[in-house]
Amino acid sequence: MIHIVLYQPEIPQNTGNIIRTAMATGSMLHLIKPYGFVFNEKHLLRASMDYIDLASIRQHVDYEDFRKQLKEDDVIYYLTRYGHKSPRQFDFTEGKGDIYLMFGKESTGIPKHLLKADLDHCIRLPMVREARSLNLSNTVAIMVYEVLGQLGYPGLCASETQKGADFLESHEFSETE
Repeated sequence: MIHIVLYQPEIPQNTGNIIRTAMATGSMLHLIKPYGFVFNEKHLLRASMDYIDLASIRQHVDYEDFRKQLKEDDVIYYLTRYGHKSPRQFDFTEGKGDIYLMFGKESTGIPKHLLKADLDHCIRLPMVREARSLNLSNTVAIMVYEVLGQLGYPGLCASETQKGADFLESHEFSETE
């Protein structure tokens, strides 16, 4: 299973978008407190749409509380501007445990002492020299789909399920549709 871990998220819109990504990909979302916003539907509803009730979300009082639920074979990958490897340099199919993708707070990232303690699992998304980072919710989506792609998209639908797999083929459309 893929787990998305947000370390002290600060922006409710990012968290809402990530809730939507977690739900759509069947990923578990872990939120490590404190947050930079009040965690309620009012702050998250627009970005998460109506998926908040369908998403698997666990809240943790702090990092130590989060660590308590890990199993021996689980691996945490840290997304950071300080990583020296791109996602493609990792084989996410080789692990025996669950995959945890940890993302830091928008202003300061993941605490440096956590990164330094596990440099082999630090990942950087390649980008131009002038860029420090991408938007948090975009980075989460990129990474979750990178892992899912390597795993063969387990449990995900490859065709349209709401209107039917043959929707385009079975309907006539005007140029304005």
